[in-house]
Amino acid sequence: MTSAVLACPECNSNRFYKDGLRYANEGQIQRYLCRNCGYRFSEKSYKVCPTNRNHQLCVIKKAKKLDSQTETKTVAGVSLIDNQGNKGKIIEYLWYMKKQGYAKTTVQTYVSIIKLLHKKNADLKDPESVKEVIFQQSTWGNGRKWNVVKAYTLFLKMQDLTWEKPRYKPIQKAPLIPTEKEIDQLIAGCSKQVATFLQVLKETGARRGEAFNLNWKDIDLATTQLTITPEKGSLPRQFRISTKLAGMIGTLSQRPGRIWQYANIDNLDKSFRRQKKRISFKLQNPKLLKIHFHLLRHWKATTEYAKTKDLLYVQRLLGHRSMKTTLRYTQLIVLPQNEEYICKVATTIEEAKKLIEAGFQYVTDHEDQKLFRKMKTSYLGT
Repeated sequence: MTSAVLACPECNSNRFYKDGLRYANEGQIQRYLCRNCGYRFSEKSYKVCPTNRNHQLCVIKKAKKLDSQTETKTVAGVSLIDNQGNKGKIIEYLWYMKKQGYAKTTVQTYVSIIKLLHKKNADLKDPESVKEVIFQQSTWGNGRKWNVVKAYTLFLKMQDLTWEKPRYKPIQKAPLIPTEKEIDQLIAGCSKQVATFLQVLKETGARRGEAFNLNWKDIDLATTQLTITPEKGSLPRQFRISTKLAGMIGTLSQRPGRIWQYANIDNLDKSFRRQKKRISFKLQNPKLLKIHFHLLRHWKATTEYAKTKDLLYVQRLLGHRSMKTTLRYTQLIVLPQNEEYICKVATTIEEAKKLIEAGFQYVTDHEDQKLFRKMKTSYLGT
């Protein structure tokens, strides 16, 4: 295999460096370093040593033996093994959620939960057995147990059954809202694709799935307009993006479909986690490790509410249908009792534009200088 046909398994980029050799039973294997996302991978080898051939034969024999006892079905990318008869209910559960219009991520999560309960020897037909298995999981927090209860409740609802749900409630913790400087440090240190994705989240406050599903038809670089297709029942939104973000998007390779080269959002997330570890170590700032994609949505909500004091505006910005959901994002903000302001002076039109973009309000002119102000604001957890 030549390097010309290689592609990074993480982001599918064909731009990489040679990164030394790996020595294995098959011989020397060339290693590569992706120039786009920093992922290290090896060239596939088609040589098979006797040891590997024996292992493959063992796997084939085991697969044939398993096939005679079980039936493997794959539905919508989820592999299910029906070895007791009652696991057919899991397939029925998957299709039930898809027909009810549940999001793909919700379907995958809930099916995984039900499969995990079955793996832990819970009798899915007996709610008391499921309760006991959930109670025995000492490593699960209340939040995870609460999600398991929700998944199993829907599993029973599919069969027109109910149960007395155990009273697990997730503990609400205020997320650690990062500063804009810390977000910009991550953006500056990440690869081109990840940095652009982070900048989209920073400017729009979109969910990670909404940002990942962006297509080229959703972006008009000439008018710097970006359209968000909603998920989870949210409202559609349109944004006027900055010239910085428009320039970053313009440097990406334009292929049909999504603007991101990653196969799925999980691969993009893995790449981001690797890169932020490197940036956190380089800057000696462990707080950067706690920043994740959804945290930028919280940051956008709190900063916009600090600027406008307008809950309805923040609700429309985030695409929420209910004000109660918006309040969960803005309750982190602490407005001062006594109004204190940061004052700035602009002597040129460019300086004034930058201050307005940063949330400053025009006050008055003084000796050919324009005065701006912005209220000081503090956040819980910072």
